[in-house]
Amino acid sequence: MNKKVLGMGNALVDIITILEDDSLLEKFALSKGSMQLVDRQFSMKVLQSTANLKRTQTSGGSAANTIYGLANLGIDSGFMGKIGSDELGKFFRSEMEKHSIKTILYESSSDSGHAIALVSPDSERTFATYLGAAVELNADDITPDIFRGYSYFHIEGYLVQNHKLLQKALKLAKDNNMTVSLDLASFNVVNENLDFLKYVIDQYVDIVFANEEEAKAFTGKKPDEAVDDIARHCEFAVVKKGSKGSIIKKGEERYYIDIIPVNLLDTTGAGDLYASGFLYGLANNLPLDKCGAAGAFIAGKVIEVLGAKMDEDRWQQVHNKLKKL
Repeated sequence: MNKKVLGMGNALVDIITILEDDSLLEKFALSKGSMQLVDRQFSMKVLQSTANLKRTQTSGGSAANTIYGLANLGIDSGFMGKIGSDELGKFFRSEMEKHSIKTILYESSSDSGHAIALVSPDSERTFATYLGAAVELNADDITPDIFRGYSYFHIEGYLVQNHKLLQKALKLAKDNNMTVSLDLASFNVVNENLDFLKYVIDQYVDIVFANEEEAKAFTGKKPDEAVDDIARHCEFAVVKKGSKGSIIKKGEERYYIDIIPVNLLDTTGAGDLYASGFLYGLANNLPLDKCGAAGAFIAGKVIEVLGAKMDEDRWQQVHNKLKKL
């Protein structure tokens, strides 16, 4: 049976900007490595201040990146979100549809959301995110029919702020016997919504992806112990440790996954595409260590390029690797 994946998240356009140094982060009081929500006015100021720097534009948002990765791996995929009826919204829709992703995109009179990804010289990225229309996706938008025919439902932690939307979506996914995966998204999101997150993960979520900071915010522990803690709440726990690889835990099974050697340029999208590889592996019934290896390989390839979108040559390398797995 062909397993299909539905994603739901903030439909954003990533505006990836290469910084010459970190002084701009200090100027705008942006905490390095964090994702901060900003208003339209603040966003415009940052864009004006970085107008002379090298920048590139791609469709983005955590769950959208994961779905894009899955579509490139040949998995039938859909994405649900909200955009503005503006140029950025049109750009987002066309970018997704170009990769054969079924789009369930509601339109709003607000501006489309965009994330300014400020990439420091050491490749660390800091996001100033204006959610705009993306954050207006609400519980009334989603209907049971959207979920039919899909096996997996992947969501990003950034949606956690809207408790009603998230709970309704998770319930509909479970009513359709879908496997639910959640990427915790950002340590500040976890800190602000800890009790609610623990509740929904216990009730509805099968797979949790977290990086070191998110795992620490969720459990108060270092990765090796955090993965055990998270695995008590769900079936699969994945803690990504950046350059130190990742740990996967399911029941009594535990795997340490190595990274691949890479020429690091920009870490944008690494976690999102790790999730693509892992979910691809699960959908194809690969053993857990192979699911992790698929995730690590794709994550390694994407950090060699600017942004979360790879060239055809790298995707070919990914396909060749997956055949071997």
